[in-house]
Amino acid sequence: MRKAVSFALAAVLSVAAPGVAGAKDTIVVGMGLEPSPGLDPTMGAAAAIAQVTLYNIFEGLTRINHIGEVGPGLATRWQVSEDRKTYTFHLREGVTFADGTAFDSGDVKFTFERNAAPSSTNKRKRYFTNVARIDSHDPHTVVIELKSPNPTFLFNLGESVSVIVAPESAAGNATRPVGTGPFRFEKWFKGDSVTLVKNPRYRDPGSIRLERVVFRFIGDPSAQVAAMLAGDVDFFPYFRSPESLGQFKRDDRFVVLEGTTEGETILSINNKREPFNDIRVRRAIAHAIDRQAIIDGAMFGYGTPIGTHFAPHHPAYVDLVGYYPHDPERAKRLLAEAGYPNGFTATLKLPPPTYARRGGEIIAGQLAKIGIRAKIEPLEWAQWLDVVYKQKNYDLSIVSHVEPMDIGIYAQGGYYFQYDSEAFRAILRQADSAADPRARTAYLQAAQRKLTEDAVNGYLFQFAKTAVLRKGVKGAWRNSPIFVNDMAAVYWEE
Repeated sequence: MRKAVSFALAAVLSVAAPGVAGAKDTIVVGMGLEPSPGLDPTMGAAAAIAQVTLYNIFEGLTRINHIGEVGPGLATRWQVSEDRKTYTFHLREGVTFADGTAFDSGDVKFTFERNAAPSSTNKRKRYFTNVARIDSHDPHTVVIELKSPNPTFLFNLGESVSVIVAPESAAGNATRPVGTGPFRFEKWFKGDSVTLVKNPRYRDPGSIRLERVVFRFIGDPSAQVAAMLAGDVDFFPYFRSPESLGQFKRDDRFVVLEGTTEGETILSINNKREPFNDIRVRRAIAHAIDRQAIIDGAMFGYGTPIGTHFAPHHPAYVDLVGYYPHDPERAKRLLAEAGYPNGFTATLKLPPPTYARRGGEIIAGQLAKIGIRAKIEPLEWAQWLDVVYKQKNYDLSIVSHVEPMDIGIYAQGGYYFQYDSEAFRAILRQADSAADPRARTAYLQAAQRKLTEDAVNGYLFQFAKTAVLRKGVKGAWRNSPIFVNDMAAVYWEE
């Protein structure tokens, strides 16, 4: 057993104290949601966990950069077999975890087996159950053999679900995460903030220009505006008050960045619950939706309409926005055909983000015009994860799915949409086994069309990335090919 080296706690920093925001070795980052239920991205589903921990505390074998390219992470290089099922990774030497334990191939093997275990709650567990064999030939080499080819495997290894953890510290990562990244965990004030400090054991500490990063949780949009204007926050990577962006654009103390994300914002539908198990009802909902009205009303124009679960900036995207044109009369006829000429009552359970709460009010009004009386039930994020995501106890909901290339969630048995289509799964299997990139694109496009034809969910818009920074903050990502705040790249301009 490797002996962990403990560090003395750094001096306590009050995140509300004057002068913290704006200090040239410290940055205060605003977040709309607090990580829940903990800070271990391999065991929790919430995207807010990755916002704090990915590439800051934890690292994977590969790393995804700001334009979505896959490069070295904890592996410096790799070879792939001709059948694309066997990967040989050569690991960095001299790397340690923040507690002083050494990183080696045994940690990779431990992480993959932990993620694939029956008790695992990893939200991308299928990445790891697809592993047929994993061998740590020596401390700095690991060979991973897949059961079936996965053309996005190297990209998947750069996501938050694939970060490498150590057996000595994994059990405590939810509350005191320990990784190999440029920052180490210092403290978590529940309901307020998480503080990270520069990791002195990081392999290249000279490249990190920040000594301290404070993630402050401010969910209310008006409070976010006030925090920026007061100087309490330096940087909101995902600003939740789009109606206020013009104000910041006109103020030379700030910079506004506009970019893209991987977030498909959808009206989630429980496909196994009556009456939504009838495709005519789901298609009626699709015709009832006026996407542009939702984008304008909830997002003040920020967002791109989508007609399926796929990012518009991806080369394989198919524009299916016009497949179900906004047509309330057609929607009413479909409901009547399904046996609901007078409509019905349903629940619309909404998580805290502004797009969901504001969008929910608009969608409820649109559904009412075709006879669907949507009863809005606001939920806190932990409630949503439990009631909607885990228990599947809902009719309708609204959420933005931010993971890149996550169309595969529709092939998962038991996923909260409860969509069950062997035809769709067959299309994805063909996509994953296609050696020719053109053939893979064709299958991905067929998968998009299948989801739209089946009206699995109400596809609303691709979430735009709108960030507000204090002037002088540099290195922030404009786009979000993955949901991450890469603080190693951020610094204050001298």
